Amino acid sequence: MDRNLQIDARVQETCFHGRHINPQIFAGLTSADGWTLEQYEARGGYQALKRILLGADGKPPMTPEEVIAEVKASGLRGRGGAGFPTGLKWSFMPRQFPGQKYLVCNSDEGEPGTFKDRDILRYNPHIVIEGMTIAAYAMGISAGYNYIHGEIFRVYERFEEALAQARAAGYLGDRILGTDFSFNLNAHHGFGAYICGEETALLESLEGKKGQPRFKPPFPASFGLYGKPTTINNTETFSAVPWIIRNGGQAFLEAGKPNNGGTKIFSVGGDVERPGNYEVPLGTPFAKLLELAGGVRYGRKLKMVIPGGSSAPVIPGHMMMDLTMDYDAIAKAGSMLGSGAVIVMDETRCPVRSLERLSYFYSHESCGQCTPCREGTGWLYRLVHRIEHGQGRPEDIDELDRVAGNIQGRTICALGDAAAMPVRGFIKHYRDEFVHHVEHKTCLVPTSL
Repeated sequence: MDRNLQIDARVQETCFHGRHINPQIFAGLTSADGWTLEQYEARGGYQALKRILLGADGKPPMTPEEVIAEVKASGLRGRGGAGFPTGLKWSFMPRQFPGQKYLVCNSDEGEPGTFKDRDILRYNPHIVIEGMTIAAYAMGISAGYNYIHGEIFRVYERFEEALAQARAAGYLGDRILGTDFSFNLNAHHGFGAYICGEETALLESLEGKKGQPRFKPPFPASFGLYGKPTTINNTETFSAVPWIIRNGGQAFLEAGKPNNGGTKIFSVGGDVERPGNYEVPLGTPFAKLLELAGGVRYGRKLKMVIPGGSSAPVIPGHMMMDLTMDYDAIAKAGSMLGSGAVIVMDETRCPVRSLERLSYFYSHESCGQCTPCREGTGWLYRLVHRIEHGQGRPEDIDELDRVAGNIQGRTICALGDAAAMPVRGFIKHYRDEFVHHVEHKTCLVPTSL
């Protein structure tokens, strides 16, 4: 088979594999041509927006307060990484603010291991548009932007096509569906910098400035885009909203578990037979998720898992097999659900080498604004690089932990924490392998595997 066809087949496999469990966002999606407005409407698309603005089944239109109450009841938490309650965030928006307010979708998906948002935008873009329009109505907002990661330009073009379809059908623009509600949504092409995924750096970039995080407070809800009140949510968060309105917040909550409502898309990658995006209810056992992904590749043993993208601390495989995939269970185990990127590593993987690659990434992507992060991330990388290449000293391991401790909690944004937490996680669980590297100048992982 032609190599390009093989690659394309693997891409198609990312979400069209039919192994989701009770999907909500990917429900009814069976092929790459299901992204159009016609196909989305056939799957029940824009019914939630019509229910809110026009009423349905003998029920009157919903008020903005009722929409926010429904989202609060759903237990929906931010799917971008922080896991903040979405309904609560929406309630922060000042309802009676006299000037312009903004709604922003964070589609700057740059977390290593994460590839869910691009699949949503490419294969189901209208669900994002509908979710954002509902959010705009709930908060009294008339202008919005979707900031799309700079390195997925075809996805950006696809979203622009979907926007044009929605405008032509009367789902976007002035007087939506003949009502007094207007909402204008535009796509914005990002610039490929990881730091622009941080919400205030994203706002700076949207304004045409260098993408560097802002001091908080003030928070975006009071001083955001162009100094105006702004609400920012992740792509997957907005995508969950139409289902909540159609089926009710309580049904969404019951689809997951308490404090962890609904489904979550997990980007499962690394040493698995079937890498891809898997939409499953929150609270699904990790063992089941691993089974959906075909198990560990080549029948090897599971060694370690990073459960929430590269910034989440690693969890040993035997511990991970006893956990469920939800915010609270993963946090209790000392890590984070984060963006939902599940990086699986088998017995052939060396934690020192893995950390070297992660440390290089964070050193490269630091914006340089904060001294602890600017200097510390480079320091971490040089220390790990030294250990990995047989030049480590006994004191280097404690030095790694000390430098990470001096970065964590001392920066404007969370990139410093994201760089420090993997270091501390790897040392905590795999210190013996770091010691072996220092003492024997070689890797503990057998080369014959």
